[in-house]
Amino acid sequence: MSKASSKSRRDFLKGAAVLGGAATLGSCTTTEDMNSSGAGQRSPVVSRDSSVVRQNYTPSFHPQHNERTKGWLRFLWQKATTPDDWSYQGDEELPWGIKLERGPIDFTDDGKGPHPWWDQYSSAPYLSYPRFDLSDSSYPLMLMADQTPAWREVYTRILDELATRHTAYWAAIDWNTFIGPSPDRQNYPPQMMAGWPERLHGNYDFPGWTANGIEPWGLQPDPIGADGYLFFRGWLNLLLTIYKYVSGNDKWEQPWLIAGYENEHFEWTQPRIVEHLHRQYTDHPEGPQCENTKIWPLCNSAAGLGIYLSDQLGVTNAHGVFENWIEFAKDNYMGINNQNEIEWMTSYYDPLEDLKLNSPGGGGGVSIAFYLLPQSPEIATLIYEAAANAQGWRDPKREIRPSVFGLCLAKALGDHTAVARLSAAAERDSEPRWFGEDMDKFGWGFNLGEPWPRGQGTARMMVSEIQHGSWSEAFKVKHLDKYTAPTLEGVDYPTLGVDQAWNDKDSGILFVGTYAADRSRIDEETNWHITNLPNASEAFVLQDGAELPVEVTGPNSIRVRTTVGGHRYQIYTGYHGQQTAASKESAPTKIAGSSAFADRTHTAAQNAKAAESVMLSGSADCACCRSSA
Repeated sequence: MSKASSKSRRDFLKGAAVLGGAATLGSCTTTEDMNSSGAGQRSPVVSRDSSVVRQNYTPSFHPQHNERTKGWLRFLWQKATTPDDWSYQGDEELPWGIKLERGPIDFTDDGKGPHPWWDQYSSAPYLSYPRFDLSDSSYPLMLMADQTPAWREVYTRILDELATRHTAYWAAIDWNTFIGPSPDRQNYPPQMMAGWPERLHGNYDFPGWTANGIEPWGLQPDPIGADGYLFFRGWLNLLLTIYKYVSGNDKWEQPWLIAGYENEHFEWTQPRIVEHLHRQYTDHPEGPQCENTKIWPLCNSAAGLGIYLSDQLGVTNAHGVFENWIEFAKDNYMGINNQNEIEWMTSYYDPLEDLKLNSPGGGGGVSIAFYLLPQSPEIATLIYEAAANAQGWRDPKREIRPSVFGLCLAKALGDHTAVARLSAAAERDSEPRWFGEDMDKFGWGFNLGEPWPRGQGTARMMVSEIQHGSWSEAFKVKHLDKYTAPTLEGVDYPTLGVDQAWNDKDSGILFVGTYAADRSRIDEETNWHITNLPNASEAFVLQDGAELPVEVTGPNSIRVRTTVGGHRYQIYTGYHGQQTAASKESAPTKIAGSSAFADRTHTAAQNAKAAESVMLSGSADCACCRSSA
């Protein structure tokens, strides 16, 4: 062993002795709030003969998951790893949300189609398809992985399960079954048509009817390669890029098949999706249509974020064309006065009918701002400020309603007053609850009286629940060295959970925290591995301040044998950041610049400005914005 290595280990042991003493002095047990987090968080220990959670104090100076985060992860793991059938059967019923007379929801699992715990009920009929549960569920996983960059295997598995479902037939159920004009056009109740000009009553598809097969495109079997249907491929690409960032795996950059109309399959890769999007934004600076005929700034913003992350990871180089769309949207989909305040925003634009539906103020745009914030913080902040002022998030004299996206934005922008008030509103009105046989799963019930929390709303709420980092920070992809840094693997989840896994490059120590994810298995024997060590023979492990034997399994890996429960580990790895992952400068897919933008902008802008504008009475008339707010 070198003198430098010997000194490093002595320093580690000396420092660990101090930490061990602190842990011993603080070992008095107490009943703690299940939501405690941050430095000095307690790790829960459940008595075998009592429901009381008793916790040992352990100092913590690195990110770690709080109890709610762990509870949501437990449920999401169950959802993702429980087999269900998203494949083509030939007798599929229309999704629940598009039916005009929907009736009560049947939560019985009959084995046909997606399991009913996948949210296909929210924002009906706009987003009432189970694929939106898949894409929304990826957002907190991305932030959770940034909190434990040295443990990612559980998030990778869940994300892969989500992505696999998103390529199956049921993911595009609306595109595959909503063929031609809606048969219910003549039966829409008056309140559904309230925002439309009289000329469209009875002969116009309500949003949510995707209308595959209508002119001028005709029937397009491929849900990714279609001219419309952006709200499928855009969110799918975002999900695949999140998988890439969390895992470092190029699985979805290799060919795979998407199921389309009548179960015809088409070969795609994630970079090819970006290429297709790039062509669409080049040819249509106003934006691709989310459904057929309707351009929604919301789904365009989500599509742009997927392109942005793909570029950040060095896979593609295409976001420039979307930046053109942002400028177009600022000029044509937002009304900004001389005081730089937003007076109205476009809910959707139909270029075929020369129609724009607008909502007053910026309140209806908080969902748009959520997706724009990482890629266009100036415009996102402008929208947020309009919403915060209009809805009184910072005004103590006003009673406010919960806002899922508003809370995420407030946290990301450091608006502490709004965070406090919106958090209180959510605690009061959105029903945070523990559920499951062992009451070990967490979600938001939204006072719906349903057996499972709705995935769309809860996933968005969890973005703001995750303690460290923020939505915008995650897209800066600061943890690209995690792929080659010491990594925790082989954890027996969901028996054993990990709430901390952080490489401290200054000290060369990997900090790991575990807990009993399955409380019935506390104290059972278990083991896990540390891989990517610079030199396994020099590794040293402390468990709760005491030395733990190390089993070297290879030149760069060790096995740690331990027990299921709340433990804190300091693992001397000798890793100081010497190894580097592939950088963002690594040969991205080259996509040509937007040469057609300048030629087409004028015409597209003229069309958008000349379109008949209908001002809705408020953002609540847009179910997409209402539920997202």
